[in-house]
Amino acid sequence: MNIALIGASGFIGSALLNEALERGHRVTAVVTHPERLPQHGNLTPAKADVMDSEALARVLAGHDAVISAFSGHAQDDVYGYYIRGVESILRALESIDAKRFLIVGGAASLEVAPGKLLFDTPEFPEQYKATAQGAKAALELLRSQNEQSWTMLSPAAEIFPGERTGQFQLGGDQLISDQDGNSRISVQDYAVAMINELESPRHLDQRFTLGYV
Repeated sequence: MNIALIGASGFIGSALLNEALERGHRVTAVVTHPERLPQHGNLTPAKADVMDSEALARVLAGHDAVISAFSGHAQDDVYGYYIRGVESILRALESIDAKRFLIVGGAASLEVAPGKLLFDTPEFPEQYKATAQGAKAALELLRSQNEQSWTMLSPAAEIFPGERTGQFQLGGDQLISDQDGNSRISVQDYAVAMINELESPRHLDQRFTLGYV
């Protein structure tokens, strides 16, 4: 497939990039710093400002699918920057009538009990709350609109550099934990699940999650 990947040089974005290239897909990597990208025959770097929806649309046009690993982690106003970026991406997608849109979500909006989100637990780290609120707002935005077909993949509570095992469980809106109560997934296996969904859609207009059990 011919994929546009926004945020391809980030923590999750780079894992998605590696997985897509390993499977033979052609990737346009939409980044702020193209010089940070590896060299690959199926990789085309593209510098673009996510906040400029018109310029972004020109970069995204003509692709079979768009994946967003965009984040606002490095910004002072993490929440505001992130949600404005997602809104800009959606405007760009609407203008080019994109067929598929997949987006990296957050774990905080997953339920740990009926009606209780991970975000609302006392253990949820304060330093991640702005990022979590942004991801939660993005999910609400996607669910409230009808113009763009979408899929969001929320990771387990802990996502870390590890192994590509291909052995994990998928779920819906509930946090997945193992027998010891740990909710974990490697960034490599997260990428496996996302590219699996890209190739064989099972969660159109839905959020889903994954974790080790």
